[in-house]
Amino acid sequence: MRHHPTHELMTVFANGELPASLSIAIASHLELCSECKNTVESITQQTAEQQLSSVHNTPSSHENNEDDFADMIDNITQDDSLFEIQEAPLQTVEFKGQQFILPRALQSLSLQKQQNLGKLTRSRIELHEGNIKASLLHIEPGGSVPVHTHKGFELTLLLDGEFEDQMGRYQKGDFIWLTGEHEHSPTTKTGCLCFTVSNDALMFTQGISKLLNPIGQFIY
Repeated sequence: MRHHPTHELMTVFANGELPASLSIAIASHLELCSECKNTVESITQQTAEQQLSSVHNTPSSHENNEDDFADMIDNITQDDSLFEIQEAPLQTVEFKGQQFILPRALQSLSLQKQQNLGKLTRSRIELHEGNIKASLLHIEPGGSVPVHTHKGFELTLLLDGEFEDQMGRYQKGDFIWLTGEHEHSPTTKTGCLCFTVSNDALMFTQGISKLLNPIGQFIY
């Protein structure tokens, strides 16, 4: 796995300041990448320590405020029931007769009806985020997307399989962030399933595929 969220993006995620779609993408990546998971845990720990330090340094009119806070923390951490984790059964999704196990961050979301275009199949995830759209995108073996750029940003988290483009080859777990500065044509030999987030349509840039720009909204 060579493609990861930036440290800045993980910091914003840890602080709970990202749109739901991007938070889901990073949370799903963390399930597949122990390196980034450790980074986010470290960021979260540092943020928590800073917040606690701020609380302790704030003047209070109550002399026993600090003792009360310490007692509250002790009571919480001594309750073993808070640490009993019950894992939900893994949820699968089917595209073209093939079953895929979704990351836990995606399992509670409702998928809309699948839409097909050639070797591409998309299922929208409605998160009510205005122009930010999230989807599961499946590409069958031998499928590709014509050369295009992006009017906005496009985030692709590769959940299963592989694909390649002019910039390299990608595998399960890779977190790929592209903008209008990039131009590519994803192609997969064995097929793949991706979680995608974008805030505007594709724009095809070469040959006869330019005539397909009206259907750029299909992938967006």
